[in-house]
Amino acid sequence: MALLIDIGHRGWMRDEDLADRIRANAPGADIRTRANLGDPAEVTMVAVSRLSQDLPGLLPNLQLVQKLGAGVETIVAHPALPPHIRVARLRPDAPAREIAEWFLAHILQRQRHLREYAASQAKRRWTPIEPVETPETTVGVLGLGTIGTRSAAMLRDLGFRVIGWSASPKILPDIDCRHGDAALPRLLPDCDHVCAILPSTPATRDLFDAAMLERMKPGATLLNAGRGDLIDETALIAALDAGKPGAAVLDVTRTEPLPEDSPLWSHPSVTITPHVSGWHLGDAMTDVAENYRRLIEGAPLLHEVDRSRGY
Repeated sequence: MALLIDIGHRGWMRDEDLADRIRANAPGADIRTRANLGDPAEVTMVAVSRLSQDLPGLLPNLQLVQKLGAGVETIVAHPALPPHIRVARLRPDAPAREIAEWFLAHILQRQRHLREYAASQAKRRWTPIEPVETPETTVGVLGLGTIGTRSAAMLRDLGFRVIGWSASPKILPDIDCRHGDAALPRLLPDCDHVCAILPSTPATRDLFDAAMLERMKPGATLLNAGRGDLIDETALIAALDAGKPGAAVLDVTRTEPLPEDSPLWSHPSVTITPHVSGWHLGDAMTDVAENYRRLIEGAPLLHEVDRSRGY
């Protein structure tokens, strides 16, 4: 039983580098990359960031797809992945912390007017602006899983008023937790910043349509580090032009890489980062090695996905 590493896209780490990290946690394990695939029939598990279209058909005895991260919607819905093949995600702390820091960095940039000061410096102008006070600022965090909880707690600990929202009830210390479809549009008018870290499901796709965007507080910031299909991008452009929200910070977009002709690139109220908010996996390679061992031994997997629910 072999484990194949096939990240599936460029711009991150190399397959062999990742294989070496997993080997360090699984001495003696049969870990391969496409460059040394060998007999495909021996591969029972693959670890991917993006599941290539041809991969399921190449591996007749595949049993498990291990996602190198949290979002699994494209794997669950992969047209070539038979329904009996299991899927597992990672829940490492390192990318959760980094995504929380990404939210915080962009919020603080706006609280302290750093973009305005950069423009003033370019014009050699000394123009003080009063900072926005943290205790007077409300941040909504949409999605209270591992990443959302970490983000909400970091913002709370710095003194922001935090409203958390999730599909089902959650209780978090000193965070105003709300849940359910009806609660979301009611909380948006109170939020100066809205941090979205939601999965892609039928319930969340195009959740931020024209009507939902209209509910946002004038001048607020919408930050998305979850999935690009959360936002109707055409509706977002129109909403930004109307000032509700006042700005959008997008680490994810509906199509990635973002096409060169997308109006998001040049809109003055949009900041784009290329899906980099959570970069490092930290000690998550131990979980990949552990799921490989559990698959061989027939033991319950870590963080297995319910494919019928999509997460």
